[in-house]
This record gives sequence, structure tokens and C-alpha cells, in this order.
Amino acid sequence: MGILYARPELVQARAEWRRAGKTVVFTNGCYDILHPGHVRLLEQARSLGDLLILALNTDASVARLKGPTRPLIPEGERARMALALEAVDAVTFFGEDTPRELIAEVLPDILIKGADWAHFIAGREEVEAAGGKVMALALEPGYSTTNIVDELLARAPGGEAVSRPTAQTSSAQASSAQTSSTQTSSTQNRT
Repeated sequence: MGILYARPELVQARAEWRRAGKTVVFTNGCYDILHPGHVRLLEQARSLGDLLILALNTDASVARLKGPTRPLIPEGERARMALALEAVDAVTFFGEDTPRELIAEVLPDILIKGADWAHFIAGREEVEAAGGKVMALALEPGYSTTNIVDELLARAPGGEAVSRPTAQTSSAQASSAQTSSTQTSSTQNRT
């Protein structure tokens, strides 16, 4: 089982791993609903080095990126699930929109992202400038947290009418949709 690190502790551990000649791999993401695509990417990333660091977006960061209905699972529980995976040696959190600052502090030997982020890998410049490698790994077809959530909502009774706010939806729109949904439920309960 891996270890949950605060940022300063992780930076210190990274220095120790560097002195010991360990190859450190780093990846990051929300990992809101852990699915087979996540697990396989983490296993593949871990196979490239001696240690794998997984940096998780904090709850506030996930909400900014994915919208007010996310995360579905709180950061502490997301960390517990990730730490239970054999492939994950270390977990830490970052509250920024990207982990660029954290990556610059840790300077992994290998920085990994899923191929869906190949166009923009935060920390690329810092890792490459330090002599490290940056790789975009192929994703497991058919697995995406957003697609899983959408599928669950579609399967729910009346699911085709369910609307989820996105990061682009203003909180006023989200609040209005929630009020409308509540009023509809109240009307249905009275009939």
C-alpha cells in the first residue's frame, strides 16, 4: 500500500529517491470514479519506473474543472482507493487548476498523462528541461468518468430528462435547474 504525502514531505521523499537512484514516474488527475481505464494507465505508468506518484486534484479543483456536481467522491476517499492499488506508491493533492507547480518541485524522471491530454501536458517544460521524459499513454477505449456518469443518469428512471450542470454552466443556471427540478418533484408528489 502506498503513502499519502503532504507536498513538503513528498518533495523531501523525492530527494531521497533521487539520491537512491530510483526512477520516479508522476501522473495526475481527478480520479473521481476509479475505473478500469484508470487502473490500466496507472499500471502502465508504474511499469516505466521504480515509483509512481499520483497527484489528485482537490475537491475544489475538481469542481472548478468539471462543474458543481463533481467530484462525486471526496478527495480523502479518492486517495484511499488510489493508495490501495499496487501500482501507486505515493499520493498527494494539488489545489491548482494544473499540477505545474508541484511537478516543478518534484521534478519526476518521467511525466505521464493520458493521450487525451497530449495537446497540453502541464509540467512538460520543467521535466524536459531537467532531462526527464514526458509521455502520453493510450487510453483504455470505452472508459471515461464523464461517460460513466452520463450512462448512469441515462439509465435512471426518467434519465433522459436529467440535466447535469457542466463547468461552463453558471452557478445561477445550476441553481435555476435545481429549483425547477425540485418544483417538478413537488408537483408530482401532490398529484
